[in-house]
Amino acid sequence: MRVSIWLGAIVLAFAVTTGGALALALQTDGAHAPTVARPLAASGSSSVAPLRGVSRPASVAKTSRPAAPAHAPAPAHAPAPAHTAAPIPRPVAPSIVIGSTQQVLINKDRAGAGRRALSWSSCLYSVALSNARRMAKQGFISHTNGPNVDLGCHLGSYAGENVGYWSGGVNDVQINSLFMSSPDHRANIMGPYHYVATAWVTAPNGVAYIAVEFA
Repeated sequence: MRVSIWLGAIVLAFAVTTGGALALALQTDGAHAPTVARPLAASGSSSVAPLRGVSRPASVAKTSRPAAPAHAPAPAHAPAPAHTAAPIPRPVAPSIVIGSTQQVLINKDRAGAGRRALSWSSCLYSVALSNARRMAKQGFISHTNGPNVDLGCHLGSYAGENVGYWSGGVNDVQINSLFMSSPDHRANIMGPYHYVATAWVTAPNGVAYIAVEFA
């Protein structure tokens, strides 16, 4: 009896230790990526929503059918089906909403890598516009809490943000080229997202600032 209690205590201690390591891993997984400043295009930032409990499908009970009689007489003629089943229509993929030139360039980049296009989100646009206005007012690019606010749009479990500026005013082609030349920015453009929104705001001195929000 004492031996079984001692073994049970060891198993319980191992379970508690393993649970603590899992909780720490989940918490660490949701931490923000470090911000890296670069000229003309700031670093991309991303955030991951805390993992939620995974629900397992309930087991399906099998029903037993009554056994057929040992010598069941075979029917003379099999009855013809009354109606032919109609083919099940395939689900139609939702159309992609386009809201900006930068979005078109992002989807072109993703298509070249075999990734699905991102649709426009008005909720993400409000975040992008707010961040672009903030940067134009302060006169330099920076990340605040963009990815966390993006998650508030409830479009998915992942969110990211690219920000940058162009001294000659709005220039989508040039800023997209800079984003794609930076590993951090490119990772956001190619990320596991479904929606995007972009916003430019030009400061009084003519410098244009852009924020790109992903979810």
